[in-house]
Formats: sequence, structure tokens, C-alpha cells
Amino acid sequence: MRHIISVLLENEPGALSRVVGLFSARGYNIESLTVAPTEDSSLSRMTIVTAGSDEVIEQITKHLNRLVEVVKVYDLSEGAHTERELMLIKVRAVGKEREEMMRITDIFRGRVIDVTDKSYTIELTGDSAKLDAFIESIDKSAILETVRTGASGIGRGERILRV
Repeated sequence: MRHIISVLLENEPGALSRVVGLFSARGYNIESLTVAPTEDSSLSRMTIVTAGSDEVIEQITKHLNRLVEVVKVYDLSEGAHTERELMLIKVRAVGKEREEMMRITDIFRGRVIDVTDKSYTIELTGDSAKLDAFIESIDKSAILETVRTGASGIGRGERILRV
């Protein structure tokens, strides 16, 4: 099962590599990883997307909590949460393809952020399924380049990850 683990950790050199090393040493896979400072510049928030049984996720959580730099660990998948991912995708857009690409982009509520005579660069945000659906809806040979951020998530309502 897919899990989104949110980690609040001290914003210091080496913290990211220790978390990634923990996953690597135990043979756990990281599907995506996002990390950035929070409103408190001494702390960073890391969002890790991984897959595993409830027992595996419990082990990951316990190991993360043992790291000195880790302040708090929270599995967002345990309750209501909102997640978003950003994708920039450069597609070939020549002739009739231009109109079709704009139509599909509008359907998915994307934005064209760069235009040349042969390509569009499109920005899309949403959950992973939405971004995957966009890719499936266009001709694979039209895709020139794709960049995705990985998921970022936050608990809904009163669920807060804070010290």
C-alpha cells in the first residue's frame, strides 16, 4: 500500500542523507522525496512517498523516530489529507497538434508556460493519478521531456505536524 510520510527534522547538513541512508540500508524504496525549510528556518519538512504493508511502515516510522535530527514523524495516509504534485512537461506542438494539446491542457486545468513554434511547456498540479492521466491522454511520441516534483501533502482540518 502507498503511504505518504511527513517528517519534521532539523534543518542541518547531513540530515537528508541520514534519512535516505536509513531507507537504503533496510531495503525500503522511496518513490518520491520532497524537502524544504518550514516557516521556522531551523526546521525542514520532508515528504516521503513509499509503499509497504502496515508493519513495514510502522518499522520505517520507528527507525525515523530514532534519528537524532528527526523531530516528528507522521503518516498522512492514516487520515484525511490533501496531496499535490507539480509536473512540467514539454510536448511537441506543431500544426493540428497545437490546438489538441491546448484542449487537453484546458481539460486538466493546466497552464502553458512556454511556447515555441514547435513545442509547449505545460504546468500541471494535482495528485499523482491526475498527472498520470494527463500523460496517458496525449500521444507518447509528443512528449519531449517530463519533470515531476513528487508528492507534497498536508493533513486536513485539525491535523497539524508541528513541534
